Amino acid sequence: MSVDSVFVHKMWNDNEISKMVKGGVPFHMLSDGGGKVGAAFGVYDPDAGVENRGRFLIDPDGVIQGFEVLTPPVGRNVNETIRQIQAFQLVREKKGSEATPSGWRPGKMTLKPGPDLVGKVWEVWKPEMASE
Repeated sequence: MSVDSVFVHKMWNDNEISKMVKGGVPFHMLSDGGGKVGAAFGVYDPDAGVENRGRFLIDPDGVIQGFEVLTPPVGRNVNETIRQIQAFQLVREKKGSEATPSGWRPGKMTLKPGPDLVGKVWEVWKPEMASE
């Protein structure tokens, strides 16, 4: 979503993104003309008439579980966004009985939150376990 019109989105997709990603953007792009949604999320800059780059991970209950806001010169990491979505989905599926450590990937070790883990995470998890 951006303050750009649907026509600008189409031109951007057809003339730019589709040359980098086969088939172009695989989802609908939304236009936030006037920045009302961006203002609600705190990313709209009314003086410049643009929105900072923000991503908000919202669960099925409408609760923001994660967010990141970057100024326009800094690119985003789509793979990290996907990893975080997968982690939030796992935690939700397990109803909080498992936690995903830093750098966790699907199929990798999770942690079992509880009093026995407090102060002992270093004994059961090493950063290299997330990337093996």
